[in-house]
Amino acid sequence: MSLDTLNLWWATGFGLGLSPLASGTAGSLLGLPLAWWLLGRSRRIQLSVAALLLLVAVPICHLASDTLGGKDDGRIVADEYLAFPVAILGQAAARQPLVMAGAFVAYRVLDITKPPPAAQLEGEAGGLGIVLDDTVAALYAWLLLAAALALWRRRQADSVS
Repeated sequence: MSLDTLNLWWATGFGLGLSPLASGTAGSLLGLPLAWWLLGRSRRIQLSVAALLLLVAVPICHLASDTLGGKDDGRIVADEYLAFPVAILGQAAARQPLVMAGAFVAYRVLDITKPPPAAQLEGEAGGLGIVLDDTVAALYAWLLLAAALALWRRRQADSVS
């Protein structure tokens, strides 16, 4: 197996990115077990691994983009699945399946709609631009999750009072 073939295998999420429908969402599914695994680690490890995943995603996506025609091809999903764990960093409640599902849905909606500055960052050249917009979507999803969990905890505390 050539290095280009191996890189495309990683970039396409082991084939999930080849899905004819919602390839980005299909590829993002690989981020769920990765995020789940990260939640069992210390925050320092979570941050370190998430940063490493994003750093690794840039050349994977860049090389795949060159191979597939020099753009953010829809078949490239490594950016989606390697950025998703950012959406749950430090959020222990995300170990609950409904919370993890909510984080996933928020991430996908934000990655698809690309609120500023995600859309502008996607315009950056190569793998960096491919990964940056997904990272911003994951950060926005993290903020939504943190706000929702804070609101839920406050309501729980108010109902006990």
